[in-house]
This record gives sequence, C-alpha cells and structure tokens, in this order.
Amino acid sequence: MPMPTPQPRNGMGVTALVLGIVGAVLGLFVVLFWMSWVPALLAVVFGCIGLSHARRGLATNRTMALVGVILGGAGLLISAACGLFAVVVVKEAADDVRAKADRVKASAAAEEEKKKAQEKARHLSFGQSYTFENGLKVTVAKPQPFTPDDFVLGHAKGNKAVEVTVTVVNTGTERLSVETGLPNVNDAKGASAELVIDGSGRQKVITGYVLPGKETVGKYAFSLPPDAADKVEVEFSPDAKRWPDAYWSGPN
Repeated sequence: MPMPTPQPRNGMGVTALVLGIVGAVLGLFVVLFWMSWVPALLAVVFGCIGLSHARRGLATNRTMALVGVILGGAGLLISAACGLFAVVVVKEAADDVRAKADRVKASAAAEEEKKKAQEKARHLSFGQSYTFENGLKVTVAKPQPFTPDDFVLGHAKGNKAVEVTVTVVNTGTERLSVETGLPNVNDAKGASAELVIDGSGRQKVITGYVLPGKETVGKYAFSLPPDAADKVEVEFSPDAKRWPDAYWSGPN
C-alpha cells in the first residue's frame, strides 16, 4: 500500500501575510499607528515560523510567508515612524500651550505691576503735581488755616478750618474741560471733611474749560474736627467718570 502524502502546513504563512497586510494598512493611518504594531509584530513572528516550515519541507508557501515578514517589518517601521511623529506633534502642541500660558501669565503680571505703579504714582505729597491722561496737570498745595466769615455753613464751633488750593494746568494743545470741580478732603481718621461755605467770596470752584498752556486755580475751605486735624488727604480728578482720583496728603 502506498504511504499517504502529508498535507502542507501553510497556515503560518497565510496568517503572516494577512497580518502583515493589516499591520501595513493600519500603519498608513497616522491616528491608528498604535493599533498597527500588534498585527505587524505577529506577522513577523508567524512569517518566520512559516519560513522555518518551508525550509524543512513542511510548508509550500515560502513566498507567502516571506511577504508576510516583509509587510510585518514595514508595518513595524511605519508604526514606529508614526509614533515618533505623534510624539513630536504632541510635544510641540504642549510647548505651544505652555508658551501661551506663560505669555498670558507674564502679561497679567505686567498688567498688575502697571496698575500698582499707576496707583503708586497717584499718591503724592502736597506741592507735587500729577498729570492725568488727558494732559491736565494738577497740583494741590499744603492746606492753610482758614478763618470763616461770621455767616458760615458747614463749620462747627471748635473745628479747625483749612483752605485747599488746587491748580490745574493744560499741558496739551487743545482746550480741556474740568468736569469735577470739587476736591474731597479726608481727615486723619479717614472721615470726609465738610465743605465750608461763607459770605467772604474767597472760595472758587474750578469749572469750564482750560485753554492750552493756561491754568486755573480753585480755592476750597473744609472743616476738620480738632482731634483729627493733624493730617489731611485731598482727592481730586478733573473728570471722575473717566480718570481715577489722585491723592495728596501730608501733615496739616
């Protein structure tokens, strides 16, 4: 009786070819590179087993197994290249986000420092000048003692009255208006002092326009309690709706 011929063991070569094709195709899609390396690696493994079977005469599809190995290797290379590309892209995106965050943080810090500097610049001693953004330069002189007339409003007996002189100079090239003509005066305890009005006619409120290169002077009297008259703070802005107040302070 003739001996039966054994069937060729071609399963490994077929599997390697199929997995190699799958790995190579998945590797072409950048977003799927993380899936391609598994079938590609298995294609190399099964292809090598298939080649081993072919060398021993156990399989007849050596070419198929070889192609599977080649496609599996190509899939691994493509997967590695896509992974490297993805790492570079993600790193660049992360660096860009970090750089933007640093710029925003630096800008916020610079803006905060600018606000602090502006706030500090608006606190002055009597006799110093502050120029607002519209070009009006304001100077508040040290308050002087003021003796109200017999007919007076806003001054209680025993209080100390002082006169505050505000000088506004237009440093620009166009006429500018003073919308807020009255300063606000606070005593040493932070309480607002009361405006004094008498019949002497010595007080003058700054109103209207200031021509380029010209100045206008306002004189105001305020009443301070005896126990809070050692220090005075004067707040003034030519337009309180547009420009924050500047502050002048010092001993009275």
